[in-house]
Amino acid sequence: MAGVIAPGRSAATIGVENPATGELITTVPLLGAEELREMVARARRAQPAWEAAGFEERGHVLRRAQKWMVDNAERVIDVVCSESGKTFEDAQISDYGYTVAALGFWAKNALAYLADERVPSWNNPLIAGKKLIIRYAPIGVVGVIGPWNYPITNSFGDCIPALAAGNSVVLKPSEVTPLSSLLMEEMLRECGVPESVFQVATGDGSTGAELVGHVDCMMFTGSEATGRKVLRAAADAMIPCYLELGGKDPMIVCADADLDRAANAAAFYSMNNAGQVCISVERCYVEAPVYDQFVQKVVGNVSRLRQGGPSGAGSVDVGALTFPPQLQIVDEHVRDAVEKGARVLVGGHRGEGQGQFFEPTVLVDVDHSMKIMREETFGPTLPIMKVVDAEEAVRLANDSPYGLQASVWTRDVANGEQLARRVQAGVVCVNDAQVNYTALNLPMGGWKASGLGSRHGANGIRKYTKTQSLLVTRFAPKRDLHMFPYTRLRTRVLGGLLRFLYGRGKRD
Repeated sequence: MAGVIAPGRSAATIGVENPATGELITTVPLLGAEELREMVARARRAQPAWEAAGFEERGHVLRRAQKWMVDNAERVIDVVCSESGKTFEDAQISDYGYTVAALGFWAKNALAYLADERVPSWNNPLIAGKKLIIRYAPIGVVGVIGPWNYPITNSFGDCIPALAAGNSVVLKPSEVTPLSSLLMEEMLRECGVPESVFQVATGDGSTGAELVGHVDCMMFTGSEATGRKVLRAAADAMIPCYLELGGKDPMIVCADADLDRAANAAAFYSMNNAGQVCISVERCYVEAPVYDQFVQKVVGNVSRLRQGGPSGAGSVDVGALTFPPQLQIVDEHVRDAVEKGARVLVGGHRGEGQGQFFEPTVLVDVDHSMKIMREETFGPTLPIMKVVDAEEAVRLANDSPYGLQASVWTRDVANGEQLARRVQAGVVCVNDAQVNYTALNLPMGGWKASGLGSRHGANGIRKYTKTQSLLVTRFAPKRDLHMFPYTRLRTRVLGGLLRFLYGRGKRD
């Protein structure tokens, strides 16, 4: 691995392993409560100067970081692959590709999203002619707790708009994949981010729990169970909290779909990053007339996938599972499905030898009694269920506590959009999947148990701000009509004015 040297801030350490080989790469500090409090205090002291630097200067820093990533692309990808076990391409497209784009996007668009907004004053006689302004001020110190599946995209990626808005940020990465975040800290330091404006707090769950109590805003990506704990802690601290949690994302294949494209997409979007994608295709519903043909195409695609530890570009298609307990969950879901009548057409077993691998797996004869159709599997599996029609598919798609993302596949795009509008998910793609995440001006967030708030678009940066409303009176008499002392005449004039403004027109 192109080395990342973790600072020696704590006597306690955590080992970081390569999931594809089991090799111990290095150790990082496990920060204690006092160390974390000091870190947040430094961030708080550093924030005002970073805010005062303004959008233009912060944009310059982010663009320098973008150039740094381009110049160090191989090193970035190498670090991600080494601690996550993912393929070169998964790291290149997502962790590197997303982040290098996001740095430029927020450098360019932060001011547009956070510029003062003028509000009309014509709708009420008491404020007519006054200047009304909405201002977005940095919230202060933002805490980010990131996941292990995308150690840059969903960890550092959430820090970029927070920094662009003028906040300091403390990032607590997963203890499984901290090295990518430490590399981002090194990058920002070299590119001119002032000391303590961006800091990485390495540690375990206790470190993340401690962080919530000291910052001004929390962004968490991870499991529903942990997300609920973060939300409760944020409520106790009386701070805003945004969550991107689990998904059980359905794919609906209509009888008139382009089956080749749909089958290619099903294989890719269920197996990329070894299925460890919050918006992965986790279950598939196919209309009966094309079910057998679709399954045959998917099986052909998945059976050709190469799995193993990456050794550079193009070496393998599916990498390792990053988090050791996840291997047990995937295996449990597959065994549960088989015990309840499902058939495995491809894969179905843990990989042999070193490393945390589970074979790319396709299952049929599945139903909603099975965990693999109800609970988040987060592994290289694709259960495919036959449905009578799209109506049944939509009903089953909505039969879930989750609502993160979904996709609809049909040549009738107008019908596909109508079906998409009926699916209970924060994002629905028609004839595509996952690529919406690269549309940084399009909000991405979950419904139901899949989270609170969204990333990307205006809300993706405004959530890291405090809204301030300003009312400025420029020209006014000594005494307004509604001020003391009350008189019969002025009261009648004011009442008549209100009737004139609001009492006209039909009401039926």
